[in-house]
Amino acid sequence: MQTASLNVHHYDQACPRAEEIILETVRKATRNDPKVPARLLRMFFHDCFIRGCDASLLLDSTPGNQAEKDGPPNISVRAFYVIDEAKAKLEMACPGTVSCADIIAIAARDVVSMTGGPYWEVLKGRKDGRVSKASETINLPAPTFNVSQLIQSFAKRGLGLKELVAVSGGHTLGFSHCSSFQARIHNFSSTHDTDPSINLSFARELKKKCPKPNKDRNAGQFLDRTASTFDNDYYRRLMAGEGVFGSDQVLVGDHRTKWLVQSFSEDQGLFFKGFVASMVNLGNVGVKEEGEVRRKCRLVN
Repeated sequence: MQTASLNVHHYDQACPRAEEIILETVRKATRNDPKVPARLLRMFFHDCFIRGCDASLLLDSTPGNQAEKDGPPNISVRAFYVIDEAKAKLEMACPGTVSCADIIAIAARDVVSMTGGPYWEVLKGRKDGRVSKASETINLPAPTFNVSQLIQSFAKRGLGLKELVAVSGGHTLGFSHCSSFQARIHNFSSTHDTDPSINLSFARELKKKCPKPNKDRNAGQFLDRTASTFDNDYYRRLMAGEGVFGSDQVLVGDHRTKWLVQSFSEDQGLFFKGFVASMVNLGNVGVKEEGEVRRKCRLVN
């Protein structure tokens, strides 16, 4: 996996205001919709996990091809308009220069630092991919995965245990609809109606929000108690048995990952360091050095 071409200074000469333009766009969008930070962070993760960080997630489906964004796990990925808007401004400032893949990576960093999390320098110089297939989204980790499945999924992308646990901490921002955790609170198994790893009073709270049958399509649960602040409360929730997804709570139930959850729950600075390192590594996955800079992020040139 080559990362030689990525460089913090990639746009210093060709588009010096690139990061400023992206930050301004993300800030404005967040003022209008507080869900934007969680959505952009998730977009980066879902893009990088399929074909690497190549903005394949942004391509629209065509009559001959169903694209990634229309694959089942991505139906709920939103806020593409923020990337479109940043791209339009960048095309005016420095046409054909800043890749859509880099815009996503920079925007993901911006939403983390804007919501109280760490800041880091983003390596830049990615190219945009020309292939996007809905069928490949089956390779995204699911909220029902156990630790072995999660480890395997991350390992395929060259990412280890530490990255797995740190990147999961991105769930400190955001919200889940009932459908992603329904199976944990109704008819969990032949012996338990509720997943026994859930704290009992938390399970009652979830059942209230997501009754069976659930009539409210917007119903769900925030993934930690400070869902608009980037902090280590997610790990504290896990230690208390209040993980929303099965794939969150299993991190505490398995000795391979529990010690990391515990460390991050006790030391926010340690989590921030681990998160930054993991985001940089994730941002290097499957990077394309050959390829194009799209003019519009939804279409190949």
